[in-house]
Amino acid sequence: MLKHRIYSLKCVLLQWSVACAVWGAAPTGVALATPETTPSAAVQQAVLQPRLAGQGQMRFLGLRIYDALLWVGPEFDAQAFGQHPLALELIYHRAFTGKAIAQRSVQEMQRQRRLGEELAHRWTQELAQWLPDVQPGDKLTGLYLPGQGMQLWRGGQPLGTINDPELARYFFGIWLSPQTSEPGLRSALLAGLGRAVP
Repeated sequence: MLKHRIYSLKCVLLQWSVACAVWGAAPTGVALATPETTPSAAVQQAVLQPRLAGQGQMRFLGLRIYDALLWVGPEFDAQAFGQHPLALELIYHRAFTGKAIAQRSVQEMQRQRRLGEELAHRWTQELAQWLPDVQPGDKLTGLYLPGQGMQLWRGGQPLGTINDPELARYFFGIWLSPQTSEPGLRSALLAGLGRAVP
């Protein structure tokens, strides 16, 4: 009986750790050692004259979860990120289901705005249909299109579009809003802008 309880507790802790790691709970955003210099075709489709604003790494309990790169245009203003097209690339080092990523994403969005139960449920369902399961090495590129919504690519393959400007803005706010749970990663993603970002 005691062994069964200890095993159950270990399972719960492991599940909690994985859920936290999807979008991070207390990991550290650190700059990547090797900078990317060439925007992908997906990035160039959404952002005019794209430049790398910054890049960082999400870690949890010392494990690499994903590398993140932010591409923006010349007029980009971090304090008004929702008004500018941008591209966020995530290169995964761990496997996650699209459903788990969607659930964690909506939890993170709640930091920016209190969502009602109905809206949170609807956004979770939309994201779960939009986000794929990921494996180590998968590269997802999210394109933010202000006033329109967002697109998702895996490598060079388009996966789909969400035509909901509000959902799109809060989704990218997971990384770029001042209310993000990961200010270190946000700072790394905005580090190349050449000025202090509050």
